[in-house]
Amino acid sequence: MSKHWKPGKKTVALSPAPRPSRIRREPVQLNPNVPAAKPQRPINYREIELYGGIVGILVFAALIAAMVIGLAVFTVFRDDPEADARAMQFSQCYNAQGPNCVLDGGTIYADNQRVEIAGIDAPGIRDAKCDVEHDRGIEAASQLALLLNSGPVSIGKPYRDGITGRTVRKVEVKGRDVALTMIGQNMAHAVNSGLTYCR
Repeated sequence: MSKHWKPGKKTVALSPAPRPSRIRREPVQLNPNVPAAKPQRPINYREIELYGGIVGILVFAALIAAMVIGLAVFTVFRDDPEADARAMQFSQCYNAQGPNCVLDGGTIYADNQRVEIAGIDAPGIRDAKCDVEHDRGIEAASQLALLLNSGPVSIGKPYRDGITGRTVRKVEVKGRDVALTMIGQNMAHAVNSGLTYCR
């Protein structure tokens, strides 16, 4: 059972009304010369991710552009010794890919100029008088291309051959006369030999 509370005595007033607390009303600053800190903006991770992606794309594009420009400069301004060597090679004229080729065992093109080799009567291919000459002409042309590609080629000035009346030029490989080499390999006859390829 509960009892009702009845105050029997008056409450005693303590001292005059207490002063409000200074701590609650006036916060104390540690250093009055330092301004109060501004509230910080919350970090926006989506914005950081967006800017990072844009910067990454720009850096990647700059790298690709630098690579393309570097490759273009390298290929345009670089001397290609292999290309120079290929241009100097003698191929067969029916499938020539450069300015130098072998037409038959006694005729070549050097720097796109026709050269009849002096001192040689080689078997023909297009103007062969028989099958034997045609076959020997193909063999002589192949051998002549190998010979010309074996070292530095030098071609003399043109002159008129007194026997055949043709305009011919002396051709040498590594200082050796091509006509004498072809005759020594039985790929051609000397001009004044009187030999034929057809029996």
